[in-house]
Amino acid sequence: MGITDGNKKVMDRQVFATDQVIFREGKPGSTAYVVQEGKVEIYKTMNEGKEVILGTIEAGGLFGELALVDNQPRMASARAKERTVLVAINRQTFDNKMAGSDRFIKAILRILLGNYRTVVRRAALAEAKLKEHGISLDR
Repeated sequence: MGITDGNKKVMDRQVFATDQVIFREGKPGSTAYVVQEGKVEIYKTMNEGKEVILGTIEAGGLFGELALVDNQPRMASARAKERTVLVAINRQTFDNKMAGSDRFIKAILRILLGNYRTVVRRAALAEAKLKEHGISLDR
């Protein structure tokens, strides 16, 4: 199942079962995803295997895009929280779209995403430390 541009397939639909891992933190990333149906949980694994939930992506949401923009390993893991249908955007499609973008805008985007990675990494560490002391950030 896929989305085409003329005769060329540019995006695939992928289906994941409840609790199935979509990608793992630290692995190379060559695909971003749009949630068509279902929910995806984004999480980091901290010391001693403890997980910190960074967020939940619902229908219409995008995730996994950082690895496409800055070619860095995945900063977190993703898993389906229920049966989930995703539209996968591969690196070639992304690069083709970015090729027409202004170099200044691409540079700013890379800087912003680098800053974002740093903030998320520090926030996950802080949350893990708080949990060690019995403090939860959940509402």
